[in-house]
Amino acid sequence: MATTGHTVKAFDEDLGQLRGLVSEMGGLAEAAINDAMQALVRRDIEGAARVVEEDRRIDEIESEIERRVVRLIALRAPMADDLRDVLAALKISGVIERMGDYAKNIAKRVPLLNDVRNVEPLSILPAMGRAVSEMVRNVLDAFAARDAQAAVDVCASDRGVDDFYNSLFRALLTYMMENPHNITASTHLLFIAKNLERIGDHATNVAEMVYFAATGHQMAERPRGEDVLATEGE
Repeated sequence: MATTGHTVKAFDEDLGQLRGLVSEMGGLAEAAINDAMQALVRRDIEGAARVVEEDRRIDEIESEIERRVVRLIALRAPMADDLRDVLAALKISGVIERMGDYAKNIAKRVPLLNDVRNVEPLSILPAMGRAVSEMVRNVLDAFAARDAQAAVDVCASDRGVDDFYNSLFRALLTYMMENPHNITASTHLLFIAKNLERIGDHATNVAEMVYFAATGHQMAERPRGEDVLATEGE
């Protein structure tokens, strides 16, 4: 059956709505990261609780994206570039959902740190959070613009996040060795740092998907930073 102008227009509208949902979902995940870090710095238990509660909306949008992708493939049978765009939106939504979960994990630890004061390594975390949030924002912009070079730049910036994590790990290890009473608080902070590091890794995963959707080629293998701790902090 020949493709009509109406069919092409309808597909473009469907794809535009799909991409809009991914962007909305990404914006909520970015906000969750920022809000969780603000709650941590301010010891804002109510703010942290809102981050946990609002994660439901991210999950709802992911489910909506899944439904729309199934419907779009069934009705429009996209091929080549169009199919890459549709599948990229589906895969990216799954990764963004994980980012939201990591932000929620950070928020859940805020009440556990409510009485912790004057932990010197804590000063590193806000800067790390800003770096991670910037990666998320930039990769969402790359997705919206189908900008392959911007996606490459996001991957390159992940090394800076790894450096933050490694510096924080060493600082917390020293802090724990100085006083065993610091171990519990330091462990919570370490898991928060690991959650941020994992968000950065997921942003690079999204960047790789954006690059493939835009070019049809896999991104060249990139050197990865080494973590001083192998656990994922989930």
